[in-house]
Amino acid sequence: MAPNSNSGRPVAAPSPATKAPTAVLVLSDGSVFKGHGFGATVTNVGEVCFNTSMTGYQEIMTDPSYAGQIITFTFPHIGNVGANPKDHETGAPSALGMITRQLPTDPASWRSDTSLDTWMIANNLPGIAGIDTRALTRRIRDAGAPTGVICHDRDGVFDIEALTAMATSWPGLAGMDLAIEVTGGSKTDWDEGSWDFIEARHRQTEARHRVVAMDFGCKHNILRCLTDAGCDVTVVPADTSAETILAMKPDGVFLSNGPGDPAATADYAAAQIGSIIDADTPVFGICIGHQLMALAMGASTTKMDRGHRGANHPVKDLATGRIEITSQNHGFMVDPDSLPDTLEVTHLSLFDGSIEGLRHLEKPAFCVQYHPESSPGPHDSRYLFDRFTALMDERKG
Repeated sequence: MAPNSNSGRPVAAPSPATKAPTAVLVLSDGSVFKGHGFGATVTNVGEVCFNTSMTGYQEIMTDPSYAGQIITFTFPHIGNVGANPKDHETGAPSALGMITRQLPTDPASWRSDTSLDTWMIANNLPGIAGIDTRALTRRIRDAGAPTGVICHDRDGVFDIEALTAMATSWPGLAGMDLAIEVTGGSKTDWDEGSWDFIEARHRQTEARHRVVAMDFGCKHNILRCLTDAGCDVTVVPADTSAETILAMKPDGVFLSNGPGDPAATADYAAAQIGSIIDADTPVFGICIGHQLMALAMGASTTKMDRGHRGANHPVKDLATGRIEITSQNHGFMVDPDSLPDTLEVTHLSLFDGSIEGLRHLEKPAFCVQYHPESSPGPHDSRYLFDRFTALMDERKG
């Protein structure tokens, strides 16, 4: 039986055949999954998605792009490395809950400061284990990501009718501007590079470029990669004006990842991004930043049925023919039929043919749909940070 850590003490996982459920997942279509709770004893409602990554559950839970979502992990060994402050991708988790096949195991890593169960309790996050995650994943794959409610109650008392009503009344991510909820509240400077395990410290690189990062839900490892590439980074809130950004005289502007409907965030961000691009400032966007750049240029976006979430997504670079294995987390995409003549497709998904990269044909601006900082995930796309610095070098020259 899988162990679970409670109050620092391992206990045997209860058998579904003999123990009453202490958590439920209720979907908007009336489906009910009963299991065993871990983490905080709370109830949360959001979109239920799945992630196929084999590592990095803490980075995934703290990725702001998961705001408004309950995450199903398809990989079974969740909890085996515990949790620690260094692996946070932002100050606090943005996901709403965790779904696993087995109860989280005790940590077996020298980097662990606490168990996943204790970490979930500290961050007020509920979890449910012991359900058929394969069946749930197939349901999401075939019918799209549903709205769901995750409820953890140690006494096993659940009002299924009320939970179903909660799920059906949640409006869904379409039309939601969640970037404004997860963005930082003020301008901040960032100078921390990636972690050097040999030196046991963050790398420091001589800064050659001044970069302003628009924070739509920016992950820390993205900022570390920019620092590694020789950038002096200033992070600004999502609703910062182009006038304010350009007054800082940046060599380039970075458009970060983030959650929610890009069309809703574009109401205040698209015009600002358009003005920055018009000023011939080099621009690099990822995730929602990619979508916002497209919207700023006159394209449109649409909600995907199931989205892309995992660290094994193949993407083709159309210029080189190279295939990259990428880390992705998005539920919206750029509509290929809406692209203006000023934008050229540079990357395509080999899973479904959706647009994974764009570049401006007249301005020094490009973007990708995925997460090149790879936290978690492969490092195939780290070259994009060098492409950004090369654009800034060229502009200076």
